[in-house]
Amino acid sequence: MEKNNYTQQINITDELMTRINELISHYPADKKKSALIPVLHEVQDAHENWLSIELQNKVAEILEIKPIEVYEVVTFYTMFNTKPVAKFMFEFCRTSCCATRGVEDLMDYASEKLGVKEGEITSDGLFQFVGVECLGACGYAPMLQLGDFYHEKLSKEKFDQLIDECKAGKITLHDK
Repeated sequence: MEKNNYTQQINITDELMTRINELISHYPADKKKSALIPVLHEVQDAHENWLSIELQNKVAEILEIKPIEVYEVVTFYTMFNTKPVAKFMFEFCRTSCCATRGVEDLMDYASEKLGVKEGEITSDGLFQFVGVECLGACGYAPMLQLGDFYHEKLSKEKFDQLIDECKAGKITLHDK
């Protein structure tokens, strides 16, 4: 596991713990580990969309599993972040359908528009963009995911509108 110097305040509130316990209740008592992915989503959402080593250790403690079992999942799936990310992360699908419909040009445009390279965070901490593997919306290419939501049939104009809506506080990131 890559060592980093990022620190994060761990804040497992009563409300979050209630939600975690509700998720765990969907599985047999001796199979708490089965709740790992939904629990990680909840914990990440409650902690500025990233999971420090210490926070991953806390999840392991809650689920009564070894920390390595959490690390393996967090580092395998790209939906989990192991370092701080921007408030708004544009995840561009960059596989076949989106590629043939111009997603690379849109990513170049995002870089120009935001003034950062792929993976970098804007100086105000608001924006970041990355390319990800197939998001399963091939019929609506090119597309991206922002939080829990897909934005499809993208164009430069639609991307500009997304940025404006983010800045204006009109974007919902999660469906909870």
